[in-house]
Amino acid sequence: MDFVSPVLDIASRICNCVGDRADLLRRLPQNVISLRAEKDKLNNVYKDVKERVEREENLEKKKRTHVVDGWIGRAEAMEKEVNELLDRCDEENQKKCFGTCCPRNCRSSYKLAKMVREKMDAAAELQSEGSNFQVVAVPLPSPHVIERPLEEKPVVGLDSPFREVWRLLQDKQVGSIGIYGMGGVGKTTLLKKINNKFLQSSIKAFDIVIWVVVSRPTNLERVQETIRSRLQIPDDGWKGRQEDDKAAEICRILKTKKFVLLLDDIWEPLDLLRVGIPPSGDGNQSKIVFTTRSADVCQGMAAQSIKVECLEEKEAFSLFQAKVGEDTLNSHPDIPKLAEMVAKECKGLPLALIIIARAMAFAETPEEWERNLQKLRLYPKDVAGTENDLFSILAFSYDSLPDEATKSCFLYCSLFPEDYLIPSERLIQLWIGEGFLDEYDDIQEARNQGGEIIERLMHACLMEAATTNFSIERRYLKMHDVIRDMALWLACEKGKKKNKFVVKDGIGLIRAQEVDKWKDAQRIALWNDTSIEELRKPPCFPNMETLIGCTKSTFPSGFFTNMFVIRVLDFSNNKILELPAKIGNLATLQYLNLSDTRIKYLPIELKNLKKLRCLMLDGLFSLASLPSQIVSSLSSLLLFSMKPISSQSSIDEIMLLEELEQLEHINDISIVLTSIQSIQRLFESHKLRRSTTFLQVAHCKGVNQVQLSPSIKTLKLVKCDELEEVKIIHFEKQVVPSKFPNPECCFNRLLSVHIHTCKKLLNLNCLIHAPKLQYLLIVDSEVMEKVIEDERSEGSEIESGLSVFSRLVYLTLSNLPKLESIYGHVLPFPSLRQVTVLGCPRLKRLPFDSSTSMSKNLEEIRGDQEWWDGLEWEDQTIMHILTPYFSSLTP
Repeated sequence: MDFVSPVLDIASRICNCVGDRADLLRRLPQNVISLRAEKDKLNNVYKDVKERVEREENLEKKKRTHVVDGWIGRAEAMEKEVNELLDRCDEENQKKCFGTCCPRNCRSSYKLAKMVREKMDAAAELQSEGSNFQVVAVPLPSPHVIERPLEEKPVVGLDSPFREVWRLLQDKQVGSIGIYGMGGVGKTTLLKKINNKFLQSSIKAFDIVIWVVVSRPTNLERVQETIRSRLQIPDDGWKGRQEDDKAAEICRILKTKKFVLLLDDIWEPLDLLRVGIPPSGDGNQSKIVFTTRSADVCQGMAAQSIKVECLEEKEAFSLFQAKVGEDTLNSHPDIPKLAEMVAKECKGLPLALIIIARAMAFAETPEEWERNLQKLRLYPKDVAGTENDLFSILAFSYDSLPDEATKSCFLYCSLFPEDYLIPSERLIQLWIGEGFLDEYDDIQEARNQGGEIIERLMHACLMEAATTNFSIERRYLKMHDVIRDMALWLACEKGKKKNKFVVKDGIGLIRAQEVDKWKDAQRIALWNDTSIEELRKPPCFPNMETLIGCTKSTFPSGFFTNMFVIRVLDFSNNKILELPAKIGNLATLQYLNLSDTRIKYLPIELKNLKKLRCLMLDGLFSLASLPSQIVSSLSSLLLFSMKPISSQSSIDEIMLLEELEQLEHINDISIVLTSIQSIQRLFESHKLRRSTTFLQVAHCKGVNQVQLSPSIKTLKLVKCDELEEVKIIHFEKQVVPSKFPNPECCFNRLLSVHIHTCKKLLNLNCLIHAPKLQYLLIVDSEVMEKVIEDERSEGSEIESGLSVFSRLVYLTLSNLPKLESIYGHVLPFPSLRQVTVLGCPRLKRLPFDSSTSMSKNLEEIRGDQEWWDGLEWEDQTIMHILTPYFSSLTP
């Protein structure tokens, strides 16, 4: 019986095996249905995953993960395999025995049933895997630079600044570059051009170029977020972190890269460390380039600055033509010339050129061009696009000015005509008269603040320095025409009050009807060939605070009758012959400028102007006399200027000085004195000496010594034949030289000295105590041998020349036959721009050597060729350095 158990075991197993297979065969139809269902479920999951992947790839610029990509491939393969398997099942079902459900080939059917079961399980597993994907795509590896859109046509006028920026990008010593200029000049376009330059395959100097628009107000979080996105720092763990933690993470990644950070539209210095930007001196040779409208931002971020200027006329017209289009330009023979005239009105500002060109792109008749040209000249805001697309953009610079005083000073500049060279001194005086600088009691402090405001406006690219050939001493400013138009638009409350600021320049006769429209004007400025016809009745200006009447004609009678809040009257350079007595009724007047007029007499009613703070009477060569008690009655007067005067004038200088001395608040006097008694009266009064900032002593007989106080800014000595010496006096004590200039015991304010035909003047030793002297002119002195004859010990720094003439800009020496020396020691002359030497045959040496730093600013040395050729040089190097600057004045 021992063999029975194994046989039964085998039989049992055979039965089980046969039973399992029979069961699998029996379940085949149901499993086929289930497989179809699993296939449909898998297909739905596949579609969901595929849609997620395509959405993130197309919209979020991501790349599918390798796991997901593999799953999609397996799902697609599974669908194909299942479809083939289901087709076989259908075929097998057709091969069953006739009239039965039994398969003809049990072995083949069993294999098929087994495969169906396995595919069911595999499809279910794939379905489950696809349903549980948390991430289907990841960000693409960031390109090292992302292209910025630019105009298809070549960018005009930026080649020079582009080359300079690109040169600095390759300079290992430069880490930060600031591109600045006025609004609309092309700074962002230049930055885009720099960005796109890195797209060239040959330029692989940096790992990544990051572009960030900063704008205003500065949002540090937004800047960090833009950089995070560019560096592909994951979202998880970023949101909710503190600013310092975010900065640390950005810094950690950037330290591993050599990067270029391009920051567009910065309005204030940006603290890069707070953002997370590692210092440029870390040795990784990374670069930071930014654009701004303010030179102060470049300075505040310690950047190498590059200014983008407006286009030259030819470049400007080329840009204008490109934007208008050839079809319009060729639509009439007159249009190209008119287009050139319109383009000139934009004064090279690219934004203005583009906007005006767009407005003219469909103007195909000369009449349309002429109308728009007239609008640009008279009412630029009426040209399509100028308000919203031009002025509103430029106005951001105005909005960014730090305070209301600076904004008022800026808008005030729009009262000057187009292309007018504005004397900075006159502008500041007007600001003082208007009360913009009222927080300063001392007029010198107010002048200093006015100078700071001018610098602020220049750094904001709202004004610029102007060069001129007719005065080297006076500083001139100018305002770009488009900026001026924008300022007028703002001053007139964005065009809502058209006549709030009225500016007329050279327009001829103004009719009474036009004057009637000025009743709401706050400020009126009339220039050049502009006049007003006689009026039937006196006009009323209840709101007018300013009247600038620098015209070549007089005003109608009664014009000044109804000015109830007037502060400023400026009639300088007017042909006015007399001042109406009713001027004395202008009780609110604070500033009166009658300079360079033809006035012969001043009305006694001027004494009623108790609030007058500034009175300018310069260049009144027709003035016969100055009535007594006028000046002393002006109890609020701070500034008085009367220079020069006619030699025929009978003005009582002693009386004038005594009246000035009676004024409690006076602290700025500019005056010409012509007698020894007048000079002595000035020297005897501490108040007058302290207040005199401009002094001209002319045609003064018997004066052999002039003693001056430290308050003097400009000194002119003209035809004082017996003058031998100029000294500085503080109170009653003569100043002793010191190592460091003291504001109270030296000419610390002295900027300009003119000596003309003072034949016995020996020297100007006092100038050793004038550390800020900028202009020195000495003409016609028969005995002067040395400008500064300093024979004291060479041990002190002053005597060794470290501060003497360190601010000197212009030096003129003419007809000094005995002059042998300017100064006994070598001087650095770091500020010197121009030297003129004529008729000084004994001057064989100049106080320069090869270490002199003046060549950094030097523009020209002018003189006789014979004198230059005869100069003796201790160091031939300095001769070779200076020779290119020499210009011969020999005929």
